[in-house]
Amino acid sequence: METKKINYILNKYKELFDALETYDRTRELPSQRKRIDVTLSVRTINRLKMIKEKTGRSMSEIIEDSVNKCQPNK
Repeated sequence: METKKINYILNKYKELFDALETYDRTRELPSQRKRIDVTLSVRTINRLKMIKEKTGRSMSEIIEDSVNKCQPNK
């Protein structure tokens, strides 16, 4: 295969190759979900419930979106 074509494929599917590389190292996929325990204030929980009712999204989805907005993409 040509070097030019290999570089094109590596650049086009960079996210997938990075995910596979991470999996090889950690045995975890970025799309995997894990349950964790966190402590939140009652005010924050009530606000999450309100947003959940308005949007129809789960609380974990709301939290993930907020965290992703705060951190720049790698």
